[in-house]
Amino acid sequence: MIEALTSLSAFDKVAGTAFSETAPVQRAALPVQAPAPAGAEFGDVMAQFAAQARDALRLGEATSIAGIQGHATAQQVVEAVMSAEQSLQTVVAIRDKVVAAYLELSRMPI
Repeated sequence: MIEALTSLSAFDKVAGTAFSETAPVQRAALPVQAPAPAGAEFGDVMAQFAAQARDALRLGEATSIAGIQGHATAQQVVEAVMSAEQSLQTVVAIRDKVVAAYLELSRMPI
């Protein structure tokens, strides 16, 4: 399952979130990260994934603002917003699974 989530790390990133009137939108690919080593902490993996999701959401917001200002094409805006939406849906699904697992553990007799 973790291997499937690492494929989500190929989000595009705008260099900075502030756009000037004359600056075009600059896009650069985020580095694709290798799968976590076998001894990696679960919290570290989740923090890394949360940071990637946060970056995708910021990209969607920044690209939307750039589109309103006329510095980004409609295609760039749609791609960034769809990527942000996919990240948000994935984060919500993971949160739901973590909450369900916690509730299951809390119901176990000691």
